[in-house]
Amino acid sequence: MSDETTTRTRVAALDAVVFDAPDPRASADFWRELTGGEVVQGYGEDWITVDTPDGWSLAFQPAPDLVPPAWPGQEHPQQVHLDLRVPDVAAAVRRAVGLGATVLRESPGWTTLADPAGHPFDLCHAPDNDGLTVMGVTFDVPDASAAAAFWSRVLGDPVVYDAEGMAMLGGEKAVLFQQVEGYRPPRWPDPAHPQQLHLDLVVGPQTLDEAERAALAVGAERLPGGEDTFRVFADPAGHPFCLCLS
Repeated sequence: MSDETTTRTRVAALDAVVFDAPDPRASADFWRELTGGEVVQGYGEDWITVDTPDGWSLAFQPAPDLVPPAWPGQEHPQQVHLDLRVPDVAAAVRRAVGLGATVLRESPGWTTLADPAGHPFDLCHAPDNDGLTVMGVTFDVPDASAAAAFWSRVLGDPVVYDAEGMAMLGGEKAVLFQQVEGYRPPRWPDPAHPQQLHLDLVVGPQTLDEAERAALAVGAERLPGGEDTFRVFADPAGHPFCLCLS
């Protein structure tokens, strides 16, 4: 799909993966050190953005009452996580643990850890990789095919894989979906069912009103909150996301 076609047909483009964090500064420091990124935006202690060397933006917003996931259970499930490629999983795990991560599970080809705020992430074996890079952001969903179809319409990226409970979009920044039995969605802004991570999407050249109409038309739900520069929505699986002006 050409850049011109993508811009014309998508609702918005992926701008940042936003982590809820009890201590945004501490979370940003961990992910900056882990990825080799740099802090490019900060508003005191309320919002910090780290850009990774491979072009991802990771943002951190205050959530003092965050209920961290207790992976792999579904009582307090993970909702969204990052997959990272590394040439040497064991060495990357040692480094992550040294920065404050906790090992949750070792699997063939990857290890699952939690960052200091409790957010799971995977270190995946990629022997030809030059250091650590972000492979993609992965959503837990009740139906991977349906989730991929929705987000393909929002982001304008094609579905390049859809089989055996997994699906993937083939955009510049990969978005993946894994089907989870007994899936329990966030119900933002209900504090009993809080979000953990969400995507910020940048609209353009259309207005926020135009982007909102397009998002609702493909199955999004409008949620409370928002200002002149952004609005809050949920995908059909309940994951919040924001449409933002650049």
